[in-house]
Amino acid sequence: MDIPTFDPAIAAGVALSTAVTDAVYVFFNAAVSERRRVAAASWSSVWYLLSAFAVISYTSNWAYVLFAALGGFLSITALDRVSPLKGALGPARKDRNE
Repeated sequence: MDIPTFDPAIAAGVALSTAVTDAVYVFFNAAVSERRRVAAASWSSVWYLLSAFAVISYTSNWAYVLFAALGGFLSITALDRVSPLKGALGPARKDRNE
């Protein structure tokens, strides 16, 4: 099996678009839960636009799947560290050490 070549700019774009897609999905889900139709539709359109870039990239070259996974990891890490959003996105999580 040959190791595929990849463009670093596209790889970074896939990681970034996946990270932002995951974050946008959180806001989409919150809008749906609160039954805010316009906000949900807006977040949904952004979600599909961003995810289309990543999907098109990794279906043409499997190496980009690794960068998509990296983007998913980065989005959860970033959302976990953004303290102003913790209260806005729902009830606080319990500390893992409790």
